[in-house]
Amino acid sequence: MSRILWPAAALLPLLALGAPAYAQQSCNSPKGSFDRVYCDAKVLVRADDELNVAYQKLLGRLNAAGQQLLRQGQRAWLAQRNRDCVDVDPQRGSVVFSDCAVEFTTTRLNFLNDRLRECASSGCQVSKLR
Repeated sequence: MSRILWPAAALLPLLALGAPAYAQQSCNSPKGSFDRVYCDAKVLVRADDELNVAYQKLLGRLNAAGQQLLRQGQRAWLAQRNRDCVDVDPQRGSVVFSDCAVEFTTTRLNFLNDRLRECASSGCQVSKLR
């Protein structure tokens, strides 16, 4: 029995090396729910990283009043994202709708990047942070 399992176990790392290539292709045309969730998760992680960088950059460019408004806006955005993109089932746990989370995150990232461009070109317009 162990002779049969050992060769199969030796092939697992080789199969795993091919998984990223398959996953990349499957994101071009996902074949099912698991592929879509996997691809959404990749986009979400990247967008979330970029959002955190943009948020910190913008925070650093704003005066105290602008920083306060940005923090309030970020908290409100997080609360709305969690309300709209999460469903809690007491028996099965929480479900995060990945496409919703991606949409919310990329929209917020675009908003923050727009504010950064304004700060760089015409000055920070704090009134737009509301």
